[in-house]
Amino acid sequence: MKKRITFTQALFLLPLLILLGIFAVYPIVTSAVYSLFDYRTNDQTVAGLYTSNKFNAPLFVEDCGYITWYLGDDVTLLEGEDKQKAEQIIAEIDEIAAPYKEVNEVVSIDGDISQNVVDKMTSYQEELKAIYTKNSDKQFYNGYEKLELLFNEVYGCKISSNFTGLSAYVQVLKDTRFGDSLKTTLIFTFISVFFEFILGLGLALIMNKAMKGIGAVRTISLIPWAIPTAVSALMWSYMYDGSSGIIAKIFADIGLISAPEAMLLTGSGAMTAAILADVWKTTPYMALLLLAGLQTIDTGLYESASIDGAGPITTFFKITLPLLKPSILVALLFRTLDAFRVYDLIAVLTGGAQGTETLSIYAYKLMIGQSNYGYGSVVVLAMAICVGIIAFIFVKVLGAELLSDD
Repeated sequence: MKKRITFTQALFLLPLLILLGIFAVYPIVTSAVYSLFDYRTNDQTVAGLYTSNKFNAPLFVEDCGYITWYLGDDVTLLEGEDKQKAEQIIAEIDEIAAPYKEVNEVVSIDGDISQNVVDKMTSYQEELKAIYTKNSDKQFYNGYEKLELLFNEVYGCKISSNFTGLSAYVQVLKDTRFGDSLKTTLIFTFISVFFEFILGLGLALIMNKAMKGIGAVRTISLIPWAIPTAVSALMWSYMYDGSSGIIAKIFADIGLISAPEAMLLTGSGAMTAAILADVWKTTPYMALLLLAGLQTIDTGLYESASIDGAGPITTFFKITLPLLKPSILVALLFRTLDAFRVYDLIAVLTGGAQGTETLSIYAYKLMIGQSNYGYGSVVVLAMAICVGIIAFIFVKVLGAELLSDD
């Protein structure tokens, strides 16, 4: 019979649940909501989440004020019927803006009313354009060009619903740039994790040996992992520099690249540079995880195998590797998920240029560079789905295999 959690025990879990809700659940829910809208903060017509017609009252009043102000200066240079017409337009614009002067937010408004306002402002613009054209010989203080910009802003005060539903998810499947970024991410992930595992396993076997100075070896080997990724990437960028970088020069001298400049200025060179920097940085972390698994293996098994005449290779494949499988699963899972979400290394080293744009870089450019939080959230959620699939494969497929082996 299963025991139920008591109220007191639940209270101890409450802080953890609150933290999970704030830092895990809330961002996911927010991204999911944003992904249903064409939400871009650099465009006032879609700078919010609108499911119905809206009207930007504060901006409308502000733009109308500028129009009447600029027009008021130019009216002093007009004469006769043109002056009367311009003054009449100023009065009518003030009358249209008056009901919204006390409104300090984006409000819901009937579509016909907002369209009527836009139609009136359009007719005023056409009339003013005719007046300015007729009096083109006059040196106006502001001119029609400034007024035209203000009228264009006024039209943007009418906000239509930017709810797109699931259409953005269909769009991401057709997005070739997303496909290229996913391909780049997978290539970077699998190649870097492969070499990190091979080198990390070798390093872990060395650090597991009981020999003189092993403490210093363990400490020195962990230095690359202790360096912040951004600092590490900047350091490697100097060594990859085509004019003075030592790594670029060595690779060019031994024929791996055609010239030192090709290290970061070609697709293959930039990807190789990123993978090499990542392998150097995170191999110690892989080794640390595997070392923890090695130290749980009973040394008596090795002694028995030695008595039976088993050599180092046989011992490794028959004892070490099978008993190390759980640690290998954890190490590969952690590093694969971490490598799939890589951002800082690529951002500092190449900025996503030369075919090194990963999904994280693409999402950053959409959301921060272009202020496109709607489609950017779709890319982020697609990336989260990929991470979930990877975790499922490791835990369910490889994890089930480990359990069956036991």
